[in-house]
Amino acid sequence: MTIEINATKRELQGTSASRRLRRAGRVPGIVYGGTATPTSIEFDHNDIYQALRKEAFYSSVLKLNVAGAAETVLLRDVQRHPYKQQILHVDFQRVDATHAIHQKVPLHFINQDMAPGVKTQGGLISHVITEIDVKCLPADLPAFIEVDVKDLTAGHSIHVSQLALPKGVEVVHHGEGDPVVITITVKGAKAEEEPAPVVAAPAAAPAAEKKSEKTDKR
Repeated sequence: MTIEINATKRELQGTSASRRLRRAGRVPGIVYGGTATPTSIEFDHNDIYQALRKEAFYSSVLKLNVAGAAETVLLRDVQRHPYKQQILHVDFQRVDATHAIHQKVPLHFINQDMAPGVKTQGGLISHVITEIDVKCLPADLPAFIEVDVKDLTAGHSIHVSQLALPKGVEVVHHGEGDPVVITITVKGAKAEEEPAPVVAAPAAAPAAEKKSEKTDKR
């Protein structure tokens, strides 16, 4: 299912114009990339606010309708007010159906309660990675990737290389090694503390010899 969002072209530019838009319940934005020039756009605040509450909006190829024309885009940046529930600015990037894209995709962990490491071994699940960077054609971009942990036992992990990726999707891995995605650790009792070694008390220092009184022999 394609996610759509409607916008209108924004004529006025600058900080003052953006402030006036926000006071009027609008959100300034921009769409860039491809062969077309960047286009300043604006949204109804409630529309874009509700769209941004959906997880898939961040990791899906979107259909952006501007002035009767539709473009395929990815959400690239969102600026929010530091304490108000207000969207300040949004950036979108045009995508070409024939060129691969890079995008972060969330991981959905399933069957966690069925994992032997939790169900019978009393382990604790730790989510080390909750999203991964993938590369694929726009049409192949998944909204999320499932991680099935039904066979995971305590003391074991699932690594990036073990993820079941959809056809046409590959992980863009930064750095070396094979990062852990999820692990189950044992809720062991506290290890018994080794008794502290007995240290012999130092021998008491000998009492200072009394100085013999000096006698004047005259």
